[in-house]
Amino acid sequence: MAITRGGKSKEERVDVTTMGPWAGVIRKGTNKAIENLSQMIGQSVEVGSFQLRSVPIADISQLVGGPEVTSVGIYLTVSGTADGHLMLIYDPKIACSFVDLMMMQPPNTTHTLGEMEQSALGEMGNIVGASFLNVLADDVGMDLRPSPPAVMMDMAGALLDIIAADLLMTQDEAFVAETTFTAPDREISGMFFVMPSASLLSVLQAWGQAA
Repeated sequence: MAITRGGKSKEERVDVTTMGPWAGVIRKGTNKAIENLSQMIGQSVEVGSFQLRSVPIADISQLVGGPEVTSVGIYLTVSGTADGHLMLIYDPKIACSFVDLMMMQPPNTTHTLGEMEQSALGEMGNIVGASFLNVLADDVGMDLRPSPPAVMMDMAGALLDIIAADLLMTQDEAFVAETTFTAPDREISGMFFVMPSASLLSVLQAWGQAA
């Protein structure tokens, strides 16, 4: 399911290290996404920690333990004024914990991800993706829309290759927002990958310079 675009030369690559002013928007969008998730499940879920960094695309899978680590990914594409990619990625046990949280079940109830469990994770992806993009769109003044989420379980390298093949055409690095979520009776951690395309990076760079 790799996405590629032709006609982009190395000279057109974008330097994501100039994207500093965007950090506050990502934090704001992440906080809003968790706030909306809390409202949906009817209990407090808070951001326990938040870290934003620029990472070489070829090394992203190392952040989740390496390319061969089995992971669950919730993947959304971004369309509208500009495009990009969002992915929530978790250890399978953590994904099961999220299902318990979404379905208001006691901890350690879910052990496999069937159709119903994947639907719950997809709904979480809808909430997080739409909430995050709404904040970004409002602050920057763009039309940004998430695709329906795709829930997949595979090796981390295979999941991230879906995005990397596209981004490597125009940039060497991607932003990664690493967030730990805490709930009243459990701690749930995972990775929230925010990966703008070259077109979205250009808009955000211009916004950052004008801000």
